[in-house]
Amino acid sequence: MAVKKREYKSGTVVWRYTFDAPGSGRTARRQITASGFATKAEAIDAEAVGIVKARAEYEAGQRVSGGLVNPKTFGELVQLYFAEHAEKNLAMKTVERDRQLAGYVSPTILELPVTDVQSSPLVLTREWSRLESRGGRDRKTKTQRPLSKTTVRKIAGVVSSIFTQAIRWRLARTNPVAASTPPKIHRAEKFALTPRQQQLLIESAGSPWGLSAMLALCAATGARRGELLALRWNDLRTDHSWLISRSLSQTKAGLQFKGTKSGKTRLISLPPSVAPVLDAHRREQDRFRVQFGPSYSDAGLVFANRDGNPLNPDSISATVSLLCGKLNLPEGTSLHTLRHTHGSHLLAAGVPITEVSRRLGHSSVFVTATVYAHALPTADAEAAGKWDDFQRGKAFTQAAGSRIV
Repeated sequence: MAVKKREYKSGTVVWRYTFDAPGSGRTARRQITASGFATKAEAIDAEAVGIVKARAEYEAGQRVSGGLVNPKTFGELVQLYFAEHAEKNLAMKTVERDRQLAGYVSPTILELPVTDVQSSPLVLTREWSRLESRGGRDRKTKTQRPLSKTTVRKIAGVVSSIFTQAIRWRLARTNPVAASTPPKIHRAEKFALTPRQQQLLIESAGSPWGLSAMLALCAATGARRGELLALRWNDLRTDHSWLISRSLSQTKAGLQFKGTKSGKTRLISLPPSVAPVLDAHRREQDRFRVQFGPSYSDAGLVFANRDGNPLNPDSISATVSLLCGKLNLPEGTSLHTLRHTHGSHLLAAGVPITEVSRRLGHSSVFVTATVYAHALPTADAEAAGKWDDFQRGKAFTQAAGSRIV
């Protein structure tokens, strides 16, 4: 668009043009402008030439698939990351979550050249501060509100992933997130339920969707929520083992069966105490199968709606959390707490950490050691008692003239 402009120093009136660069959007807008034309006609002609040139440069930077080869702005790099990497390599649920987090980044940052963001971690540090103070919006009033430190850290994690991939593509040399200062999080220490608390939760769950049986299986195996909801009867072997090969995920497009979190299958043994619980649940499910007749789903799911169709993962989590609150269990107790409790109980019982890691489906023993290395609250008292026992034994042997090396 051509418009008049009065120069500040000389006071003369000249014409200039401004247009949106190809590839600009609502969240990543970039404009091209030029000034100093004597007439409107000159500005319009120059604008036409500029548009053709900009479009040619933009199209020359396109991949065959439609992604930019050399994104100029950070917003273009974000688009390239999702189109060429995230959507092809990450789970749909993860892509949806990361897109939502990336959407909090200020349009001002998105419009900056990639080189400017890369060379100035201070830009990102200021962005983390902005997000923490006023980065969100109230759903009802649409007014600005603070974001939690946890959310801001997650946003920083997405931006870091974008630059990590850009380095692999040789579109960036360094990752500025590593030199920025996202807010520090004081993580609450994870806890495990006692056997009595765990049993109270299982017995209080009742039979809707086989919830009590589901919690019992979760407590006995430490399986993830998605793995429990994707379990089929033919995944349970006659030797009382369970082949965990898939998971159920909830996305905007609907429920989706996918591979496990690690991408690997694992075979785990079921405690003998679980068999009668699953048998009782199957008998109840068979009654629903007869009730619904031909309209009953043939998906063969162990835990399903009354018509055999998959359960909504978020609804199950919400139901369990609500139940935990009613039972006055420790604050923060949830379905995932049973998984953590399983790992903690095994470690407290002396099961090798390598076996606990394999059973839980962790990517490495390091993850298990980091997250589950603590045991039950009573384990520390037990350790103190054993220290005393050792000291008494040492004192006795020394008094007898022995020497402990």
